[in-house]
Amino acid sequence: QLQLVESGGGLVQPGGSLRISCAASGLTLDYYTIGWFRQAPGKEREGVSCISASGGSTNYADSVKGRFTISRDSAKNTVYLQMNSLKPDATAVYYCAALRRLSSCVLRGPYGYWGQGTQVTVSS
Repeated sequence: QLQLVESGGGLVQPGGSLRISCAASGLTLDYYTIGWFRQAPGKEREGVSCISASGGSTNYADSVKGRFTISRDSAKNTVYLQMNSLKPDATAVYYCAALRRLSSCVLRGPYGYWGQGTQVTVSS
């Protein structure tokens, strides 16, 4: 059974940076597309970014393009989301999720495995 654990969230000032991690156990991530999603209070969950199993395909929501970067480290079975130039509207609980898929990544899909989330707060 694949288990995902997010970490690295916290409080950061507007304009600052944060890197959050998604560590997997139980199965290798080599066959999985990994997505990052976020949910702010009172809002629906939205897709932020995804990376394909090979790492060769990535996608980003328009709101984060150019500021967020997703990457994966197969040796560590971990996926990262580097977030730069953070804005207050990035405040949310960030979740990673896994979808068994070898082709290009998609944010809309039947992601079957989810982590418990990590809180990111952007505030002065």
